[in-house]
Amino acid sequence: MDFRDLKLWKIGISLVEDIYRITRNFPDFEKYGLGSQMQRSAISVVSNIAEGNGRGSSKEYLKFLYISRGSLMELLAQVEISRRLNYLSEQDYVDINHKISSINKMLNKLIRDHKKEE
Repeated sequence: MDFRDLKLWKIGISLVEDIYRITRNFPDFEKYGLGSQMQRSAISVVSNIAEGNGRGSSKEYLKFLYISRGSLMELLAQVEISRRLNYLSEQDYVDINHKISSINKMLNKLIRDHKKEE
């Protein structure tokens, strides 16, 4: 299956777009700090799903799914920091957390499914 057809990847790409939109409004001194780190974490989530999908084995795919999940948790921590610093509106915070939660559930399911194939 093409990774672009995965619901997981589609929500992930939507999350990347949200993160870029939100970090555009961060204070100037954060655009190359926290904002840039959040962008890289979000990109890593979808990039590792894509790379893992292109690998030849379930074992390799699993490795990249774990990396993707780690990047997702890193992004979650950065979202929490952004909220505490009042860089995120309440609605953006809720929306992003919802997407992160959905992606996490789908990643966990995909990981379980591929573990069974090992």
